[in-house]
Amino acid sequence: MSPHALYVTAAYAITAIVLAGLIGWILIDQRARKRELAELEAAGVRRRSDKAAKP
Repeated sequence: MSPHALYVTAAYAITAIVLAGLIGWILIDQRARKRELAELEAAGVRRRSDKAAKP
C-alpha cells in the first residue's frame, strides 16, 4: 500500500469515526431531551406554543 493510499484510508477512517460519534451524541442527547420534556409535562408544565392549554 502506498503512503498516499494509507493517508487517504486513514482520513476516511477518522472521518467515519467522527461522524459516527456525532450521530451517537445527537441520538443520546435527543433521548435525554425527550425524557426531560416528559418529566416537565408530567409535572404540569406546558409549552408556550401549546394553544390548547390556555383557558
